[in-house]
Amino acid sequence: MMKVECTRLQSGLTVVTENMPHLESVALGVWIKSGSRDETKNEHGIAHLLEHMAFKGTARRTARDIAEQIENVGGEVNAATSTETTSYYARILQDDVPLAVDILADILTESSFDEDELQREKHVILQEIGAADDTPDDVVFDKFAETAFADQPVGRPILGTPETVLSFTPDQIRAYLGRNYTTDRMFVVGAGALDHDRFVRQVEERFASLPQKPAESPIAEAARYIGGEVREDRDLMDAQVLLGFEGKAYHARDFYCSQILANILGGGMSSRLFQEVREHRGLCYSVYAFHWGFSDTGIFGVHAATGGENLPQLMPVIIEELRKSSMNIEQQEIDRARAQIRAQLLMGQESPAARAGQIARQMMLYGRPIPNEELMERLSGITVERLTDLAGRLFFDTVPTLSAIGPLEKLAPINDILSGLTSANATRKAAGM
Repeated sequence: MMKVECTRLQSGLTVVTENMPHLESVALGVWIKSGSRDETKNEHGIAHLLEHMAFKGTARRTARDIAEQIENVGGEVNAATSTETTSYYARILQDDVPLAVDILADILTESSFDEDELQREKHVILQEIGAADDTPDDVVFDKFAETAFADQPVGRPILGTPETVLSFTPDQIRAYLGRNYTTDRMFVVGAGALDHDRFVRQVEERFASLPQKPAESPIAEAARYIGGEVREDRDLMDAQVLLGFEGKAYHARDFYCSQILANILGGGMSSRLFQEVREHRGLCYSVYAFHWGFSDTGIFGVHAATGGENLPQLMPVIIEELRKSSMNIEQQEIDRARAQIRAQLLMGQESPAARAGQIARQMMLYGRPIPNEELMERLSGITVERLTDLAGRLFFDTVPTLSAIGPLEKLAPINDILSGLTSANATRKAAGM
């Protein structure tokens, strides 16, 4: 029987484990409730750069030492930066947990931020920025966020710009680290063949030097959804189009309802958009819907990839599917979406890495692990009426955001798309919705 245990250390650091006794391995990591939106204007990209620099040497280890010591025992270590969180994680065999804890503590408390290493890593990130710019389905999302949340940290690309990345100094990195990597915002989580009490002692000893909560905690700028349009004509084979709306924050009543709606509209091969747009009409090779939640806002979007010649037919069909979802949803569609989410939850519990990440996200968002039974209970209260009402408010009560890249000559002007949404809304209202 798997069991989640949680201990808050005197320093304010939280340690959480789930013992999975049938395993020989452990996935563990440090999750920080801080990401790119916690950067000041002059720090754009520094959260991601810090994640890179953490592996480039400490007072006790060179960059090569860090890589070799974890790989000498067959383990792996990595990190990731998102809009609101940063994580450093490892996967190793159970006997090597002390080594993984030591390395993670070392890179988070004693990184040297050597100037030569910093210069090299800046150029690595410049290549990463260039590679992202060469990937249209990445660009369309970056442009989308920048337009939906114009001139705000939450809308900026996580990688930063070449100008900002090249400007950073070791002192700037240390300043960001000291301001955001404090024990009140950090969670050490492990899942797998792990003894909780022993793990707590190891973490308490190695992470003792972490700074505690400052007298005045930094407060991220509140997000303001704006909406609008951005297009980039490129000589490409296909067009990437993203139509989106303001979604719901993690704590909002409609958050889980939004997840179900996204699943019904475009969550798989049986979804409405896939069946109508791709299978029935053949208007694109890829189409899906998604809902992303943040701490104070969210994004609901539909992404499609298609040849430029299909654009005149594509957008009206997508808008029509949005309208239909605000008027009628079948109970069997809700049941199928719930079953898919339940399967994802249970399958995730079979992977220690997925489970550690899931627990960490729950701790950062809700302050406690959420049992699967509680999650399914929240989903069970979602009705046809709630979903159609939410669809009406999401798609017809907010300004849309349109982001597109590729051969866009035949993509309708934004005013035509707005008119299509207005007409669809008028049809809804005439039907008494």
